[in-house]
Amino acid sequence: MTTEQKQLILGTVPVLREHGVALTSHFYQRMFTHNPELKHIFNMGNQKNNKQQQALAMAVLAYAEHIEDPSVLLPVVNSIGHKHTSLDIRPAHYAIVGQHLIASIGEVLGDAATPELLEAWAAAYAQLAGLMSGHEQKLYDVQTNQRGGWSGWRPFTIKRKVQESEEITSFYLYPTDGGEVSKYLPGQYISLRLFLPELNLLQPRQYSISCAPNHEYYRISVKRERKPQHADGMISNRLHDYIHEGDNLELTAPAGTFVLKEEEFAGPKVFISGGVGQTPLMAMLESLVSKDHSGSPITWIHGCRSEAVHAFKDRIAELGAINNQVKRHIFYENVQSGLDNAHLGMVDLEQIEEDVLLDNAAYYICGPSPFITKHYNYLREKGVTMDAIHFEEFGPASLQFS
Repeated sequence: MTTEQKQLILGTVPVLREHGVALTSHFYQRMFTHNPELKHIFNMGNQKNNKQQQALAMAVLAYAEHIEDPSVLLPVVNSIGHKHTSLDIRPAHYAIVGQHLIASIGEVLGDAATPELLEAWAAAYAQLAGLMSGHEQKLYDVQTNQRGGWSGWRPFTIKRKVQESEEITSFYLYPTDGGEVSKYLPGQYISLRLFLPELNLLQPRQYSISCAPNHEYYRISVKRERKPQHADGMISNRLHDYIHEGDNLELTAPAGTFVLKEEEFAGPKVFISGGVGQTPLMAMLESLVSKDHSGSPITWIHGCRSEAVHAFKDRIAELGAINNQVKRHIFYENVQSGLDNAHLGMVDLEQIEEDVLLDNAAYYICGPSPFITKHYNYLREKGVTMDAIHFEEFGPASLQFS
């Protein structure tokens, strides 16, 4: 890109800040009208709740703001790249997206979209597409060049279906071809896709792998969403009601950047989860206990509405019995239980500060956005450094902390 083109991109930053969602909403409508086959790739639930439009608007704005040095966005590029490989996004998709994005800029900005500005944005997008697709090819190479590895969609068979609570069911997924599965980092997710008759579409969804790594199977633990007719809940309700042991579905290889960092953070681990947010943390905890890390304290903090919807409570107790360094704190909003270390109310880290604020600890938070924000801010106020706090927000990312 030329210096003049970069300045033109920077000049659009104020417009993107104010009208970015309007632009991305127009873009998606345009793209799905002209290329309806892409509806099979995109999560239409995130389209209906506007999360995808907001996430894309934030990403376009960030790129425009850092057009002079896109390298500062590499952590974001890595995270998005993992999500794209989990959806089997390829360079041909970037070409389609670029065509509709540039056209949308022209249509939304009207007379302000001069030929020079559109040319600058075309150059900027080509630079970004090259950066993203190049990084994603490296991720695909890592996925395929390992024991049990693959890229794209692979058939799996459900060999076990286990109800963990009133809301959450686990699915044990084995390769249909009888081969091995690739190893993954605790905390990563897989994508699955199912055909939804209600939408007449294939639809992908990401689910955290909820067990320690092995070469035989993946386990996902799925919460039944309360609105089965909403696009957000169609997959989870279909899995609960219509998908049975012996059925097949397709998966992509494990991906994701929210992972257990054992080497960088060898001290105590504090896991903080809300609801089904405990699933990636289960994989982390099982992995730690299986390796007999008995020297470092582990604090498990989980909040949910009641004992009836509390998945894995027996498994957590079992892991605590195996490793006496595991301390458990469970918060129930509605019902006080006889469970050891149970608390009534929402998760409150201040109540259990002595098991939370540990020297050289690493913190892993997963749950709804307000849950993450609340506990992230508490830890920062208590002096915990940013690099010691790791979090994952389910769905398109919207949280940013500094």
